Amino acid sequence: MNDRRTEKPLTVARIHMLWMGNLMLSIFLVSVVILSIWLVNRLLDDGFKESFFELWWPILLIIIFENLLFWGGIILVYMTSVQLGIRMRIIGIACGMIPVVHIIVLIMIISITGREARFEKAKMKLDEQRSAQQICRTKYPILMVHGVFFRDMKHLNYWGRVPAELEKNGATIYYGNHQSALSVENSAKELALRIKNIVEETGCEKVNIIAHSKGGLDTKFAVAALGVSPYVASITTVNTPHKGCEFADFLLGKAPAGLRDKVAAAYNGTFKKLGDTTPSFIDAVTDLTASRATEISGYIDQFDFKGAGVYTQSIGSWMKKATSGAFPLNMSYSFVNKFDGPNDGLVGEPSFHWGEHYTFLENKKKRGISHADMIDLSRENIAGFDIREFYVQLVAGLKERGL
Repeated sequence: MNDRRTEKPLTVARIHMLWMGNLMLSIFLVSVVILSIWLVNRLLDDGFKESFFELWWPILLIIIFENLLFWGGIILVYMTSVQLGIRMRIIGIACGMIPVVHIIVLIMIISITGREARFEKAKMKLDEQRSAQQICRTKYPILMVHGVFFRDMKHLNYWGRVPAELEKNGATIYYGNHQSALSVENSAKELALRIKNIVEETGCEKVNIIAHSKGGLDTKFAVAALGVSPYVASITTVNTPHKGCEFADFLLGKAPAGLRDKVAAAYNGTFKKLGDTTPSFIDAVTDLTASRATEISGYIDQFDFKGAGVYTQSIGSWMKKATSGAFPLNMSYSFVNKFDGPNDGLVGEPSFHWGEHYTFLENKKKRGISHADMIDLSRENIAGFDIREFYVQLVAGLKERGL
C-alpha cells in the first residue's frame, strides 16, 4: 500500500526557466532604459526627421528585440513562479499599460522572482550535496495528520511543499486520510484504524506521527485510549491547542443558535460532496474550546506515553502582529490575542505545550509564523524562516533518536 500524494517539487528545468525569465526581464528593463536615452539624444542632436529616416530600421529591430525579451520573460515567470502569487499577477496585467506605474510593477516582479530563483537554486544545491546522507530516512515511516476543516487531497497537499522536501531527503510519507471535521474521539477512531492498516500492510512495525492543529488532539486520543501505542514510535504535535482556545468558547457562546446551525449545515453538506461520510462541524469546534479540550487532555494525559515507548514533543509559533498572516488569520489574530494571548492567528501560545520536549518558533525577522505557515499553506518563502528546512531538521532529529 502506497497512497503517498506528494505535491510535485519544482524540477530543475522549472527553476532554470524561472531564472531565465527573471534574467530576460532584467535585461529588458536595463536595455530599454539605455536605448531610450540613446534614441532621445540622437533625435535631439540630429533632428527628428533626419534621424527617423536614418534610424527607422534599427528602431524596428530594437522594438522586436525588446518585445521578445519582455514577453518571453513575463511568460516564463508567470508560468513558473510560486512566490509571485495571483494578486501580483493580476496587478501586473492591470498596470501593464499605465506609464511609470508599469515600470514600478515590473521592478517588483523582477525582485520577487529573482529572490525566488536564487532561493530555490540554493535549496536544490543543498539537497544535492546531502542526497547521499538521506538525513530523513527514519527507521519508521512518517504519518502526517491534518487538522480540522481540511482533507488529504490528491492534487492539493495539506502540507504544501514539505512532504516533497522530506522525500527528497529520504523520508517515507503517509497521510491520515481521516474526515475533515469530527469530534476528537471519532477522528481518533479513524486514525487508529489507519495506523493499524499501515503497519499491517507495510510491515513497518511502527509510525512516527506529525500532527497539525486538532490532528494532535486526535492522535493523542488514538494512542492513549484506542490501543495503538505499540504501533507508534513518536508523536510530534504542531500548533495543537492542547488546552483549547478561549476564543472558541466565546464564539460558540455568543453565536446565535440559528447561525451556528446554518453554518454547520452548509459545511457538512459541502464536505459530504468532497468525500466525508459523516462530517460534524459542531462536534469538531466544540472539542476545540478551552473547556472541552481541557477535559479531553485531562483524560488523555493520564496515559504514560513515555512508559509506552512513545516519544512525544510539541511545536508552536506566533504571528507577532496581524499582518504576519493572510486572511482570515489577519482578522482573527487580535481577537485571539484578547482571549488567549500571543498566538498564531488561532491558538494561543500557552496551549501549545505538551510532551517531553517543546519548541517555540519565533522568527527573528519582522514577519511572524502563523498557524497556516506551519503547514506551508500559502507556499510562501518567509524571510527568516524556511518551513521546508525546519521539517527536514525535525525528521532528521527523529532519525538521530533511532526512530
